[in-house]
Order: sequence, then C-alpha cells, then structure tokens
Amino acid sequence: MLSPALNERLTRVGPGTPMGTLLRRYWYPVAAVSELGRTPIARRLLGEDIVVYRDGTGALGCIEAQCPHRRASLQYAVVEQEGLRCGYHGWHFGRDGRCLDQPAEPADSTFKNRVRAVTYQVQELGGLIFVYMGPDPAPLLPRFDLFVWDNCLRDIGHATLPMSWLQVMENSVDPHHVEWLHGHYMNFVRELSGDPRAKILARKHEKVAFDQFEYGIIKRRVLHGMSEDDDDWKIGHPLVFPAMLRVGGGGHYQFQIRVPIDDTHTSHFWYSVYKPDGEYTVEPQESIPLFTVPFTDDEGNFLVDFVDGQDIMAWSSQGPIADRSREHLGKSDIGVVMLRRLFQEQLDLVQEGGDPLGVVRDEAANECIVLPQERKKFGAGGAFRQEFLTMGQGRYSPIAEEVLDLFERVEQQEAPV
Repeated sequence: MLSPALNERLTRVGPGTPMGTLLRRYWYPVAAVSELGRTPIARRLLGEDIVVYRDGTGALGCIEAQCPHRRASLQYAVVEQEGLRCGYHGWHFGRDGRCLDQPAEPADSTFKNRVRAVTYQVQELGGLIFVYMGPDPAPLLPRFDLFVWDNCLRDIGHATLPMSWLQVMENSVDPHHVEWLHGHYMNFVRELSGDPRAKILARKHEKVAFDQFEYGIIKRRVLHGMSEDDDDWKIGHPLVFPAMLRVGGGGHYQFQIRVPIDDTHTSHFWYSVYKPDGEYTVEPQESIPLFTVPFTDDEGNFLVDFVDGQDIMAWSSQGPIADRSREHLGKSDIGVVMLRRLFQEQLDLVQEGGDPLGVVRDEAANECIVLPQERKKFGAGGAFRQEFLTMGQGRYSPIAEEVLDLFERVEQQEAPV
C-alpha cells in the first residue's frame, strides 16, 4: 500500500506537480493525423487545454486553448498562411506564439509586441500528432519501430477513459491478471451469454520477472507447459516508460499508449501494425484510419466480452484515482512495486536536473528504435484471426477485412503443396 501523500505525488499531473514535471519530459500523441482538417482541434494534455492545427504552409502548430486577448476559444480560430487568427477579434498569432496583428489597435501601436501566446512543440509520426510540453532543449520524438516500419497495414483505436493513467500503466506489469481476467473470467462471461465457442486455455503463470532496460521495463513469464526457452521468457515485451506498452506477436504488433489528459482522465490509443512473416506487398495507406473502441453499453455497463473491455472495467472500477492506501499487495505484485519505485526514482532524478529514463537525444540512434517483442505470441493464420476478430479491436477496425485478407494470402503461400 501507499500513503495518501505518496499516492498524490504519483498521480497528480498538472503544471508544477512533481509527476507533471516528470511527464513533461516526454512526447505524447494527442490526435490522429486523419482528424486534422481545415479547422483547429481542441485537446487537453497533462491538465492543460491546448489547440492543435495545420496552417497554410502545411506546418503543425500547438497553442494554448484560449486567446490571450479576451480568453475566447482558439478552437474556433481562422487558420492563416502562418499560424492562426482568433475568431473573436482577429488577433493573429504565429506558430511561435508571437502576436503578429491586432486589427482594432492603432496602426502605430506596438502593443502586439508585448503579447505572446503559450505554444508547444508539435510533430507528426506514424499517423499520430505528438506534443511536447516540457523545457528546452526538447528531446527527440522517439522513432520506435512500429511507427516507422514499411510494407504493413496500420489502424488506430482510441477511447477516452475516466481514470488516472497510472492505473492503466500498473496493469502493464501485472501479468497474473491475464490468466484470470482474460481467461477464467472470459470463459465465465461466455458461459453466461451462451457463447458456443470453446473455452480459453487459462494457463497458470509459473514464473514472472521484470528487468529494467534503457527505455523502461521488460516483462517476462513462464506459463504452465512452457519453459525459459520460449519467447515469453527469453524475449518478453516492454513497458516503454512512462506511458506505453508494446504487445502482440504472430504478425500483429501493438503500442498501447496511455496519455494523461489530467488527474482523472486518460486518452488511450491502440496503435496496431499488421506485418506477418512471409513474402507480400502492401500498398501504402493514404491515411491511417482512426476508430473508437467502445467500453460501455447503452445502459452504462462495461462491455466485458473482449480483452480490452475487460481491462477498462478493471482500471475504471478502481475509481478515478485508486486509493492505494487501502491495497493489500502480495508477492505476485512485484511488477507493480517495481514500477512505483521506478517512478519515484525518476521523479527525484528530474528534480535534481537530470534526464529521466528513455529520453532520446542521439539522432543516429533514433533512425529506428527496435524494441524487444515476442514473435510467436498468438501464432499465425487461424490463431491470429480468432484473436483479432473476437478478443481484440478487429471487431471494430475499419480495415479488418484488409488485414484478414493479408494474413490469408501469406498463409496460403506457406501451405504445403
């Protein structure tokens, strides 16, 4: 358990808080590129309201949500050749926040030179728009492998969740929940609904381990009937500090990105890449589609008949911010304990003026950062299709048919003649 004071230190993310100061050392996705058209879009990140836009030059901009003049929303601004112009009184701001024009002020006025809007750095990568809100010099936006691979299909699932991002991240180092929540409980849910599908094999975790590496924590496990020679132990998969998990295998690889909107809300992206082993060619996608992952029914009850819905139920039912002073952690919770200690260490490091874990500043190393990942997690062919369609976002993805067609083509090539 944690003291209430330490729980506050780990969960409050607004400006000036210890955790907010740490988290501002990293880049976060705030939107899909496909969402951005002629008008700005409003977002909230780390307790601050911002607006993201693309101006007439094609460059991205990120500015505080309210105009410095009379605080009208810049979500309704006019996008200019450079920057944007407030729709209320026409004040024009460049991408760097400088006020370029104040139409109602005298022609010889220098007032505009004394006004500056708060702006943040913004970049796009892999179909996502990332924002950095921390001090200069900004670190590089990490070019993790799934964002830069070619010859693959991608889609992006999203949901806005009503709980602290930390609850979601702690789940990433809690492997024992998989056999119960996504195994025994899934079977129970299917039994109640009369689902005729065969029961899921809920293998017991015989051994788990967690190793820190340069970008976070590697999670390893040995399941009943398996050994340390299997990918689950030899390779494992990473929690990318501070707010991302990589999962997958069998040609379907995924980043689960948990973006802190504020203390009690999380913007969750499921960034999926479909890249089976084998010979094939995929036409480049014009844009990466975005879709919403639902997690409640019309009556507000959690949808618990698929993996992600079950996770969201478990995260959300702890409350907007989990009361960790009332927990009773056991020996099986070593990953959760490790993650909390790692956050505390990194909080202290930043307060001392250092770069926290995983910050990237080496251009050469940032061409393509390859992360460790099991490759034989779900198998291929039929095993993949079962996972994709019934237990993951495949049931919602707008490119589900294209993905299945790709895997079927590869499977047919590999079938014996």
